[in-house]
Amino acid sequence: MSKPTSAPTGRTARTPTRTITAAFTAAAALAVTALSAVPADAADSQRPGRDRLAWTDCAGEVKRGQKCADLTVPLDYRDPHGPRITLAVSRIATAKPALRRGVLLIIPGGPGDTGVDRPSTQFDQIPEPVRDRYDLVGFDPRGVGRSTPVSCGVDHADLAWVKLRPWPAADGSIDESVSTGRRFAETCARNGGPVMRSISTANEARDIDSIRRALGEPRLSAWGTSYGTYAGAVYASLFPERTDRIVLDSNDDPDPTRVGRGWLAAFGQGVEDRFPDFATWAAAPGNPDRVADTPEEVRSVFLDLAARLDRAPIPWQGANPAELNGNVLRETMVQSMIADKRFPGLARLMLAGLGRRPLPAAPAQLPDEVMQNHIAASAATLCNDVSWPADPAGYARAVAADRAARPLTAGMPVNVMACAFWPFAPAEPPVRVTDRGPANVLLTQNLRDPASPYSGALKLRAAFGDRARMVTVDSGGHDVYRANGNACGDRVVTDYLVTGERPARDLFCPAG
Repeated sequence: MSKPTSAPTGRTARTPTRTITAAFTAAAALAVTALSAVPADAADSQRPGRDRLAWTDCAGEVKRGQKCADLTVPLDYRDPHGPRITLAVSRIATAKPALRRGVLLIIPGGPGDTGVDRPSTQFDQIPEPVRDRYDLVGFDPRGVGRSTPVSCGVDHADLAWVKLRPWPAADGSIDESVSTGRRFAETCARNGGPVMRSISTANEARDIDSIRRALGEPRLSAWGTSYGTYAGAVYASLFPERTDRIVLDSNDDPDPTRVGRGWLAAFGQGVEDRFPDFATWAAAPGNPDRVADTPEEVRSVFLDLAARLDRAPIPWQGANPAELNGNVLRETMVQSMIADKRFPGLARLMLAGLGRRPLPAAPAQLPDEVMQNHIAASAATLCNDVSWPADPAGYARAVAADRAARPLTAGMPVNVMACAFWPFAPAEPPVRVTDRGPANVLLTQNLRDPASPYSGALKLRAAFGDRARMVTVDSGGHDVYRANGNACGDRVVTDYLVTGERPARDLFCPAG
């Protein structure tokens, strides 16, 4: 029996002190009483290779023979015989069973992203030698998509990305952010229900281990991206002996005192690291979407245009909100830093704001139901993992300093959000990633990642110690493996998954 399966997993009402110390004390007490509460079917005494899932055809458009199944798991792992929820699981079995090593679990990012269709959508991204050796397995995390979904039921206006990310007002005021955060927290508390209160990264790790057991696998390999790197790191920390080959791609800082608050703050540095790539592209001669003559001018044009749109927004029919204002431009910029293929869209929006092009069509919006589910699961993870400071004055000071230091993101990364007003205290402390366990982790990281910066990846690498090696790629954008055409980085990851061979030391791959 693995020790982590007995850790507390529910949530309790927030105490007045709102301190992490209280969570640590409660967790220690609960861990003692929960040691004998693991259900019989959660033990690893079942015969390896016995798949307990009933596979059927998947709903929607999938390919390569992907099959789907439902797995029930405890709502609260401290109460294994109590209420249960459903996890949606999928699989594309290897076409070469004689070469099969096991399963490769694809851990989605977000938090709040779906993953049940990823064996299909990422099938062609994964090299054939890897597909030959693994069943590709996907899942929707607890509360997401087809896995007993959650929703806060917030107003449509609050589904705008400039509300979901806490952009300060044009003058730097955070009053509206405070109001939005309070409203969001109160709505989620009222409508989210017990499933929302059970969502955390530690519970996702326990759910992953439930999937492993249901598949009849003594160990599993995994490929986690973005937030999935933290979920994968937590799994590798809670269940180290149940891991085979772990690849973590675009890595989050595992600092257990900050967790999601640190990830949001990292956008400030990440965007500064990445924007020069866009500026060089947007100043290139012959570019039909050229914005300025030099990269330095591109940055100045962006900052000046954002300030102008703060003062005089342009109506934008069909958008949410229905105008192009400074924060809409900034949010578009942040999202466009994810991949080079998004650069033209940002440049054209800038040119439209400058009056040199017509406004493009409003961005396509996900259905409200999908957005409601995504943001509810995302907020639950960020807010349930760790307590956030509650004093708006502290956020206001941080925003003022960050706006001066990193004007591209205008203080958004350190601003207040719903977690500051979350009415439930974490039921357990965040998991501390350590070097205890097998040396079977490979990190892969872009040098200029806007969402999961290199500086954070270095901290995850340090936390794992000799358990990990890291391959850094001289590239920009989010996502590394088979995502940016770097043959060196791709080869290292493929070789590890196929042969188990990692570099003897950390490796740097030049561009190209």
